[in-house]
Amino acid sequence: MNLRFSIDEAVQQLLPVAEKEKIQTVWDRHKDQQPQCGFGKMGVCCRICWKGPCRVDPFGNGAQRGICGADAHTIVARNLIRGIAAGAASHSDHGRHIALTMQEVGKGNAPAYKIKDEEKLKRIAQRLGIDCEGKSIRELTKEVAEVSLEDYSRQDSKVPCRWAELTMTEERAAKLKQWDVMPHNIDATVAEIMSRTHVGCDADPVNILLGGVKGAVADYTGMYISTELSDALFGTPTPTVTEANLGVIREDAINIAVHGHNPLLSEMVCDAAAMMNDLAKQAGAPGGFNVVGVCCTGNEVMVRHGVPLATNYLSQEMPILTGALEAMVVDVQCIMPSLGAIAQCFHTQLITTMPTTKIPGATHIQFETETAIESAKKILELAVEAYQRRDPKRVNIPQVKEKAIVGFSAEAVVGALSQLDAHDPLKPLLDNIVNGNIQGICLFAGCNSTNTLQDRNFVELAKRLAADNVLLLATGCGAGALAKHGLMTQEATMEYAGDGLKAVLTAIGQANGLNGPLPLVLHMGSCVDNTRAVSVAVAIAQKLGVDLDRLPLVASAPEAMSEKAVAIGTWAVALGLPTHLGTVPQVLGSQVVTEVLTEKIKDITGGYFIVETDPEEAAKKLFAVIQEKRAGLNL
Repeated sequence: MNLRFSIDEAVQQLLPVAEKEKIQTVWDRHKDQQPQCGFGKMGVCCRICWKGPCRVDPFGNGAQRGICGADAHTIVARNLIRGIAAGAASHSDHGRHIALTMQEVGKGNAPAYKIKDEEKLKRIAQRLGIDCEGKSIRELTKEVAEVSLEDYSRQDSKVPCRWAELTMTEERAAKLKQWDVMPHNIDATVAEIMSRTHVGCDADPVNILLGGVKGAVADYTGMYISTELSDALFGTPTPTVTEANLGVIREDAINIAVHGHNPLLSEMVCDAAAMMNDLAKQAGAPGGFNVVGVCCTGNEVMVRHGVPLATNYLSQEMPILTGALEAMVVDVQCIMPSLGAIAQCFHTQLITTMPTTKIPGATHIQFETETAIESAKKILELAVEAYQRRDPKRVNIPQVKEKAIVGFSAEAVVGALSQLDAHDPLKPLLDNIVNGNIQGICLFAGCNSTNTLQDRNFVELAKRLAADNVLLLATGCGAGALAKHGLMTQEATMEYAGDGLKAVLTAIGQANGLNGPLPLVLHMGSCVDNTRAVSVAVAIAQKLGVDLDRLPLVASAPEAMSEKAVAIGTWAVALGLPTHLGTVPQVLGSQVVTEVLTEKIKDITGGYFIVETDPEEAAKKLFAVIQEKRAGLNL
């Protein structure tokens, strides 16, 4: 059996287990889909009405228009921005859920929750123009939530979303307004995309794509709300040491994986596990409850509590295959429907918690803000019951794990720099960019895909760019990949960083009492937390008096897969960042769309997409862009 589906040794150890047990995994299902539809991979299939589906031949040998008359450029553009709308809807719904919970906290209706970072709450209030004088924390909590929720409901199209306009440079906000791509209402923007791509509406591919850019900025808005309000509720991450990969699952414990993207329930599971640990020991598990993370819910609890990360998106089935997972608790997004069938092959309880995400074969425990801790306790009781059914003969935990230093919020980054210059924390960073010790900054984001060798592109790109003295930030499943492979350690800095970058990371680490450097890659959180990197970038841009597109700053999604990734990449381009994709997007069926995304949009936003599947070539191209930006700043 060819195990080269992933560079993750833990995954390679478990795939033969799945084959022996005749359990299909994501890689088996990928093989069964071959050959995949070439029309679909080029984006020229249209299914938005029942006259079709229609396929346009991108090579000119067959039909050149769909039944309604839409050509390849219209079809590809429509398909693309519908994906952006779905991504924006997902992230913004996450933000809405957090904001509504905050509102209930402010009203006193959510007893399990409280504001854990009151100073951050006050900073958010000040940013939003809320007067804090004489107001209690509860009053501020309610007002911050309600002002944030206005970005979902504002009807005046001339007033932009507050969380968008106030978090970017003035020049960038003005540019987005000029092109009419600054949203006034997140929900209205998503609805507008669905409306304009209905049968018989917008057929101009460039105009359609501008609608997609607007949708992407709405996605950015919802993400910013999600991250900032979550920090106020659950605490702003600070550096913590933990572990990553499947070796974090323990044979002597009752293992519970939290998976998905929303921290509202996973926070309660962590709290309840600490309170009820004796229950697990009484059930015969000397290690008590062991909560581990999967995907971005895992990243959320990892950066705030040091909960170890079991794995990232593509290998989410593997924790069940260890035979030692009692419960997998899922909320929303990036959850494979296959988990229900695979869990039934073992003793594992798959537990769904959200009304919008139910899976056949799972047990559903409805999450409600008012009864969150009760739901968490019920989940733990089900895990204890499952533990009694565990078959020791089927336990197969790969002893593969790496140390990871995580929790680098924007505040943590600035705090670390302040140990070098308390009066001007950004100065040491800027000085080292100017003198060339740091050539530039790269943000790694995105998913995993079966179209690439799992984790390889992230790891190889990171090593190459670090050697070229590029400061590396990471979120989401990209951060998970880099954590699993040991690149979030001080040892990785010593081994892979170029001399300049190594000197800077060592100086900061030593100043912060680490007796060594910062880790090679700074873990900033889940995929919704990409705005943390924007916060740092905007601060740098404002200090230099330039817009974001002038900075030696790039983004990379080496294994992009989901609609959310399309939305994130598009808002990164809208903010002016050259953005690498390691997966070929489904747009090649339209030369117009391809040229707009990779070339012409640069004239509008300063950002553009770089498509390159080979990680070594991608690293070269990103470093060349960084050098071009440095030259533009006379560095």
